[in-house]
Amino acid sequence: MLKLKRYLKPYLALLLASVLLLFGQAMLELTLPNYMSDIVNIGLQQGGITEAAPDAIGAEEMSMMQMFMAEEDKAAVQEAYVQAEEGSEQLAKLQETYPGLQGGDWILKDPDNREAADLAFSRAAYAFVNVMTELGGEQAAGSEEAAGELDMEAMGSMLAALQQPGGNEILEKAVSDAAVTPESMLSQTGVVFTKLFYTQLGADTDAIQTGYIWKVGLQMLGLTILLTACAIAAGFCLAKLGAGVGRDLRRDVFAKVTYFNNAEMDQFSTASLITRSTNDITQIQNFLSMGLRMLCFAPIMGIGGLIMGLSKCLSLAWVLALALIIMLGLILVLFSVALPKFKKMQHFIDQLNLVSREELSGLMVVRAFDNQEFMQGRFDKANRDLTGNTLFVNRAMAVMMPVMMLVMNGISLLIVWFGGHQIAESSLQVGDMMAFIQYAMQVIMSFLFISMMFIMVPRATVSAERVNEILATQNAVADPESPKSLDLSDGAVVEFRDVSFRYEGADDNVLEHISFTAKPGETTAFIGSTGSGKSTLVNLIPRFYDVTEGSVTVDGINVKDLNQKELRDAIGYVPQKGLLFSGTIASNLRYGDENAGEDLLQESADVAQATEFISELPDGFDTEISQGGTNVSGGQRQRLSIARALVKKAPIYIFDDTFSALDFKTDAKLRKALKGYTENATVLIVAQRVSTIMHAEQIVVLDEGRVAGIGTHEELLKNCPTYREIAESQLSKEELA
Repeated sequence: MLKLKRYLKPYLALLLASVLLLFGQAMLELTLPNYMSDIVNIGLQQGGITEAAPDAIGAEEMSMMQMFMAEEDKAAVQEAYVQAEEGSEQLAKLQETYPGLQGGDWILKDPDNREAADLAFSRAAYAFVNVMTELGGEQAAGSEEAAGELDMEAMGSMLAALQQPGGNEILEKAVSDAAVTPESMLSQTGVVFTKLFYTQLGADTDAIQTGYIWKVGLQMLGLTILLTACAIAAGFCLAKLGAGVGRDLRRDVFAKVTYFNNAEMDQFSTASLITRSTNDITQIQNFLSMGLRMLCFAPIMGIGGLIMGLSKCLSLAWVLALALIIMLGLILVLFSVALPKFKKMQHFIDQLNLVSREELSGLMVVRAFDNQEFMQGRFDKANRDLTGNTLFVNRAMAVMMPVMMLVMNGISLLIVWFGGHQIAESSLQVGDMMAFIQYAMQVIMSFLFISMMFIMVPRATVSAERVNEILATQNAVADPESPKSLDLSDGAVVEFRDVSFRYEGADDNVLEHISFTAKPGETTAFIGSTGSGKSTLVNLIPRFYDVTEGSVTVDGINVKDLNQKELRDAIGYVPQKGLLFSGTIASNLRYGDENAGEDLLQESADVAQATEFISELPDGFDTEISQGGTNVSGGQRQRLSIARALVKKAPIYIFDDTFSALDFKTDAKLRKALKGYTENATVLIVAQRVSTIMHAEQIVVLDEGRVAGIGTHEELLKNCPTYREIAESQLSKEELA
């Protein structure tokens, strides 16, 4: 994937925004369990009261609580509270909330600065409960009711009990124990007493509880909406990122392939190039759109869930450790088993595309040889290979999901079991346990995402490597750093100077020591037995291949020193196989010159002997051509291919065995018309028929890659046995005379 990182540069802003949004989403998701914990712990269990130090407390209740405070805590309380004055504005305002509040009762000076008072009241409440427990008997059993009422009778009973022998020691021990008790165990007890104090003053504690739950609930709703917005925005950014990179990759891959020469096309099969341009780039796009989201989100959730979970309950850390060990084990097993199959996936898709393409493009040959069953067998094998590989991967994933769910449910059960014991021992609150469960699930889900990454990343990496192979392929035929320019105002002279050529990886030369000159206004023809190198020779002129030795020059300039576009703009090329593109006849002809007018199209069609059949079509030049030109005959395709080349009005024309699909009559008429149309151009014709080239000014006879003779038809009949042998096999005695 890193090899294609340059394609991310235009989208760095989107990538950064996505990461920030995903970070925000993760932080919000990690925050929500805390709010849920607060609703349970504070909203439900503590009645919505968050402080152990009450905002207001009756004088008698204050005196009672101070009995259970150390001197340091008493001083802190005296510093934090002041007695209410009868008739004061402050008292009147507080009586709206606490109707039973009277002059002489105590009120908090500064509600924003109550930490010391909170701790003092928490310790006093804890000491109170311990004293009641220590006294035992009916007082202990009824301590909750006594604390709940806090009337004079209960206080009197309490004070009386403490006046008994040993009471002072019980009180001092309870106060000293409270001083060393952790704050986490003190706070909830203190808050319960605060609620009781408020009840004594006539406050509506139900309203306080409802108000707190509504407040925290609305905060959770706001965070959820913000979380959803972050998730949607991150999804949008990543989708745009993936689509943009996919578009750029497809564009560059297509552009690269269009400039491939024959050597590069031989390196990749057509089926593989199609797979790489479609399926492989889709895999990369999917990874950027979905996989990158999980890749960024999972670590944040995993690490954050661990930290937040341990902050809630460190004693259950072993449960998380157990979950991590099991998840890592599952992921490693999946990685070792499934990864090799993912690497083979794209190869099997290549094979399936290859068989499909050969079947569809060679359908008539398959039918002619009655080999449908053979092709079906090939396709069935490729299909089975791909299906088997895909099923293996899908089964691995199918096993992974229920195992993950089993782990999640098992971990939840362990947390509830051991957390319940801690709740019973007052060392853990219910809300904290519920939050811990959620954090544990987030940690496990993050590992589930990571396991999915072990599937998506390898496949995307393989696809990226396959795409990069195309982009990194250096063209064997490259433009020079400082190209020269052609001046073909007086025509183009094409010259071969001791040219030899061999295909890459071949042991022997296909062409050896070829030398000739093709001049403007003349036709140079090439003839020879099959495999003698005729097509290879003319393919060296437009640099479909580069010569191995020697040089090919145009107007005295080596073609290697020319810009390929300028060189090929000067050539009208007609390949052996007439290939048309989907569109209309006019659009196919304008492939030679997109600005060609109707007159030029008509003239080119006339010369190519295509006007007759075009005029018979209902829409003429606007007739639709199907893909590959399958809705016209082979001869018609060939004539349209010739017309397309003639539209260029090029100084050089190459006809690579172009006339073989034409009958003798059409061939003769076309060559006669072509002579006038190309009178100032250099014409090179590869032919199998002597009748096609016998009037050429120069004929080059090839035999096993070497020049067997050069001259006119008459000269070669006299001086070249190879040519005479070919001519005698095709012409009558009268024509040879």
